[in-house]
Amino acid sequence: MPGFLIRTLITMLGLYLASVLVPGVQIAGLGTFILAAILLGFVNGFVRPVAFFLTLPITIVTLGLFLLVLNAAMFGLVGAMLSGFSIAGLGSAILGALIVSITSGIASWYIGPNGQIEVIVIRRD
Repeated sequence: MPGFLIRTLITMLGLYLASVLVPGVQIAGLGTFILAAILLGFVNGFVRPVAFFLTLPITIVTLGLFLLVLNAAMFGLVGAMLSGFSIAGLGSAILGALIVSITSGIASWYIGPNGQIEVIVIRRD
């Protein structure tokens, strides 16, 4: 449970950064941030694997660049589900999804699956 809460907070941070940095992404209110973070987690956990499997041939042909469009589609799907979350277009969705992905990726380097901060220290004698 703490891991879920930490990752939701990290996703909320990514969504906040996306709303500040990308002109076409607007999120109104704290409740929308919380719901968007939770929905984005569920969409990425359940819908994205199915969509990835269905679009695998085009992903291979584009050498993985189609994954940017797939991430933007998941970001846009969450935007379509919430009334206080609006995305101007595909470019805004790609940039917003990229910011959220980078934020989550950087945090995943330090946060383990149980929600604890994990740092590996290597001592050489």
